[in-house]
Amino acid sequence: MLMKVNCIPFQETGYFSKLICDYLNEDQHLEPFFNRLPILQNFDAQIAEKQANYDSAHRNVLTSAIERQYVGFNCSEPTRKNIESLSSNTTFTITTGHQLNLFTGPLYFLYKIISTINLTKKLRQEHPNYNFVPVYWMATEDHDFDEINYFNYRGKKIKWNINANGAVGRLRTDGLDKVFEVISQQFGVTTNANELKSLFEKSYLEHTNLTDATRYLANELFGDFGLVIVDGDDSQLKRLLVPFAKKDIFDNIPHEQVTKSISALSSVSETYKIQVNPREINYFYLKDDLRERIIEKSGSYYINTTDLKFSKSGLENELETFPERFSPNVIARPLYQEVILPNLCYIGGGGELAYWLELKAYFDNLGVTFPMLLLRNSALVITEKQYEKMERLDLDSSDLFLTQTSLVNKKIRKISNIEIDFSSQKRYLEKQFQELYQIAEETDKSFLGAVKAQEVKQKKGLDKLEKRLLKAQKRKLKDHVIRLTELQNVLFPNQSLQERQLNFSELYLQYGKDLIPQLMETLDPLANGFLILRH
Repeated sequence: MLMKVNCIPFQETGYFSKLICDYLNEDQHLEPFFNRLPILQNFDAQIAEKQANYDSAHRNVLTSAIERQYVGFNCSEPTRKNIESLSSNTTFTITTGHQLNLFTGPLYFLYKIISTINLTKKLRQEHPNYNFVPVYWMATEDHDFDEINYFNYRGKKIKWNINANGAVGRLRTDGLDKVFEVISQQFGVTTNANELKSLFEKSYLEHTNLTDATRYLANELFGDFGLVIVDGDDSQLKRLLVPFAKKDIFDNIPHEQVTKSISALSSVSETYKIQVNPREINYFYLKDDLRERIIEKSGSYYINTTDLKFSKSGLENELETFPERFSPNVIARPLYQEVILPNLCYIGGGGELAYWLELKAYFDNLGVTFPMLLLRNSALVITEKQYEKMERLDLDSSDLFLTQTSLVNKKIRKISNIEIDFSSQKRYLEKQFQELYQIAEETDKSFLGAVKAQEVKQKKGLDKLEKRLLKAQKRKLKDHVIRLTELQNVLFPNQSLQERQLNFSELYLQYGKDLIPQLMETLDPLANGFLILRH
């Protein structure tokens, strides 16, 4: 079984932005930018608000669309029951979204979905009179192929090489047989390897487009847990978005509201990194292998890089007649999701939550309930052997999250038989110079600058000497440094979080079919910390 070895506060890992850390710390200055904090006792109020503010007619449209999307796929009994329950006004969703990365892409794809499923389990226990459905929203309309056409395996990039245009979900799976040949060689011939190869083959070589391939893959991994997979590239669902799309395209409400929110966020802290900026029109025109921005110029509407042009009435007619041709961008997509789903909470990574925090005023203006925002689970999976190495090196779990330079320096200072910390000498030096400043004040103030320059020079000399001694100790303790850095390089490939680099296949080769059930048992979506898991 996977066991939780440690739980480090997100804020102490160094891998999360100041904005997200302030949100997790419940900074009162951020209260205007979210609805409710994602804690169990707040879901009563969120349920009541969403129930009062969600058009019940949307439920039948939603259920019908999802049932149609599942035609031809093996729908598990838990998933089938969840889809049917969406027609009831006592059913609500917990949602995560992700791109259509090849073979799931980075490992955190699993953590997102497991966080979502596990939160619905907790909510069912807490609120037995309601049902809660985990939803994976496939980002089928994204068009950045270079972000999704590969996955990492043992330090190498396994890549799908084709020329691609338009929405990635509509791409044909041509060329993925070449990828299958590569992984067949790389994965080996163990039972777990054969299961992985079969999963890839059935997902990508037996389906004609990337949307269907990804649905099959996610359904195989999580269907038994009741996951419901939604494709927003759907004419039925987009018809529900038409009134809101008009307010974006013709009234520019999101541009106005989100711009104000960004300014307000920046006034809270200048160090907040703004994730996305709104456009005047936050929709693309989507058709065949085309997904291009809609741009207004002098009352006419142009489709970027094409000869297509519409009058205002012509574009409005196009929207009402062919809503499937209008694709929301990163600003409009969250609204689309919340309009069609009876959703209570969105689960995402730090970057995602950062841009969701820009959107609340825009939702309020359009009368759409803003969901609770929950940071997904993050985890570092280590083997028992790696854990034993940590103990021999006298490493705490939190030490692993330091930059490599900081980690090495900290440990060298700790194990060194001489003191390589000149802090006390610097304090003594500062005391001496305070006396010199006093003498200069009482005799000739023009000497103050010379005294300051001498103080800076001597402090720099101490810094230089400290670094030279530390470097010498690193050479002396070279073996220890090598073991230290080798362990961190394995657990933090490319000096990045494991979950952002590894593909699930590397863990599956070790744990097989037990992998996802073990993660299900271990990951707590409300843990509010970075989990260290060992097997």
